[in-house]
Amino acid sequence: MTGFHRYQLRTTDPAAARAFYAAVVGAAVAEQLSIVTLPAEAAARGAPAHWLGMVGVDDIERVAAAFVGRGATRLGPTRPLPGGGELAIVRDPEGAVLGLATSTAPAPARDQRVHWHQLHTTDLAAATTSYTALFGWHLTGRIDLGAAGSHQHFAWEAGGADVGSMAETARRPGVHPHWLFHLGVADLDLALTAARVAGATVLGPFDLPGGARVAVLDDPQGAAIGLCVPRRSS
Repeated sequence: MTGFHRYQLRTTDPAAARAFYAAVVGAAVAEQLSIVTLPAEAAARGAPAHWLGMVGVDDIERVAAAFVGRGATRLGPTRPLPGGGELAIVRDPEGAVLGLATSTAPAPARDQRVHWHQLHTTDLAAATTSYTALFGWHLTGRIDLGAAGSHQHFAWEAGGADVGSMAETARRPGVHPHWLFHLGVADLDLALTAARVAGATVLGPFDLPGGARVAVLDDPQGAAIGLCVPRRSS
């Protein structure tokens, strides 16, 4: 079993980004977020500010090679991570970027601030096949969100709780392949008001089946992030 266990905001203005997230999700949470300057090599490839999610793996080179064998692309060599461990960045066969990182805590080391992991992809069948084969994730139910398409939910392990969804967005103009991570907030309306005041572009909020409320925003530096009120336990 493996899953996303680290998240890093790579941005053009780390100080301004930290101030923004402090206003939106609270100073205590923002202080714990990993926020770094957008690496020069990423900027040179044309990458904007973005959140990078890292999947915890035991053997980076083996998993990266297997991913490349399925059509993924390595984006640079394996590098050390601050605080321990190593990181390799790949672009999956459909174009979404993610990290492969060695875990420094029990597997998977959960970052409790992220409550949902949403993949936008151009080929849902191929994406589900790759991620389940490489990481052992299990597909659960599907949910139809109308204009937003059909979303395939998944769990890190068989019988586990849903942790995210994958959706084919090839026919949605302006939506490129990417992983979108959702930070949990207690009051979504309050958080979105703070985000708008601080200069974010906000889409939503939306009420989803099951009781969740979500919104998507581009922070002032252009990095996309989701916010959600987690589903209530029944």
